[in-house]
Amino acid sequence: MDDLDQHLLAKLRENARAPVAELARALGLSRTTVQSRLARLERSGVIAGYAVRLSEAEAARRIHAYVLLTVEPKQAAAVTAALRRMAGVRRLQSVSGPFDMIASVEAPSVSEMDAVIDEIGAVKGVERTNSSIVLSTKFDR
Repeated sequence: MDDLDQHLLAKLRENARAPVAELARALGLSRTTVQSRLARLERSGVIAGYAVRLSEAEAARRIHAYVLLTVEPKQAAAVTAALRRMAGVRRLQSVSGPFDMIASVEAPSVSEMDAVIDEIGAVKGVERTNSSIVLSTKFDR
């Protein structure tokens, strides 16, 4: 992957539905070149798919939180499987430091966020959680 591919990916992060012609204009390339690069990035697995990104207004209506988890020894796979089934858990990452995992969680209301956090804490293998509600997003790439 070269610098041009990186710039193409950056443009797609801004708007994954941007027409190829628009991407080509923004990058100073031909439409054919952009189509070829997109196809190559898709074939190689760099681009795994295209996703819906909510508007800032819609995202602002939802409650977002980070839930830090301490997991019992040898329970990471079971905890991961359980959290994968929870619709409110958008991302789960293993991390270094005093916690084992961080879950990015979203819910339509505070009460529903409370329920999701309680559900995470009740998962077999979760020893302890620490939650932080997101107050505002300064930027999101």
